[in-house]
Amino acid sequence: MPTRPGLLECIERYFAAAPLPDARIEAAGALDVPIGDPAWPYPARPRSGAGRVTADDVRAAIALQEAAGLPAAVEWVPEGSQETAAAARAAGLAVEELPLLVAVDPVELLLPAGVRLYLVGADDPELSRYQWVAATAFAHPGGPCDVLDVPLDTSAEGLARTAALRERIASGRTVMMVAVENGEPVAVGSHQPVDIDGTEVSEVVGVATLPRLRGRGLGAGITSALVAHATETADMVFLAAGDDDVARIYERVGFARLATTAVAEPRPAG
Repeated sequence: MPTRPGLLECIERYFAAAPLPDARIEAAGALDVPIGDPAWPYPARPRSGAGRVTADDVRAAIALQEAAGLPAAVEWVPEGSQETAAAARAAGLAVEELPLLVAVDPVELLLPAGVRLYLVGADDPELSRYQWVAATAFAHPGGPCDVLDVPLDTSAEGLARTAALRERIASGRTVMMVAVENGEPVAVGSHQPVDIDGTEVSEVVGVATLPRLRGRGLGAGITSALVAHATETADMVFLAAGDDDVARIYERVGFARLATTAVAEPRPAG
């Protein structure tokens, strides 16, 4: 595990800075609640130096999010805010803890033969299809499987998410890559750089492979490429893995476990 001082503090500063171009920050007790475009929401997070997070703080944050049409969500690093899990549960939310990893010794991996990797431009007409790849992948977690694809989202909300992503790509706040095989997108991923007082930090997010094509190294390959691109300018690259099995895949491309990240959301109905 990395031991360089300040890694968790740097990640906390990243999460505090990331919403600022898109949202105003409102206080709910010891929580900061970004209020912005529902097409690109940010979770509430504990505010540095604000003291213990309480269940009332969590309830107040959820009320602000719901009033703004945002999904109810609180995220934090348990190693820096140990009481927040109990507060979130007391407020009726379900808590999940995920491995938090940082790139320490990036490994270059090649994609399978016949698969080409592209940087996605803001004006790419296929952007909504790349989002469809991610939606299909995340709707069907696990190993390879034969599933019906998630329909392309052409709703007003889906179009708004595509427009928000175009704006982020154009501004450089999201760097997206797509893997293409036989002319079809098969895997996607992004990293999101943030400048923190002259130090660039980037989070790898949304790495997804179509379910029927898993097990071929597409996810690991696109992650390797994203890290290589990010480290051209970033001093630190990190990510949150979906579970321990996924974390082991990221360890193959040079990540090491640093801590955990916790997510609290409403319990599923039923």
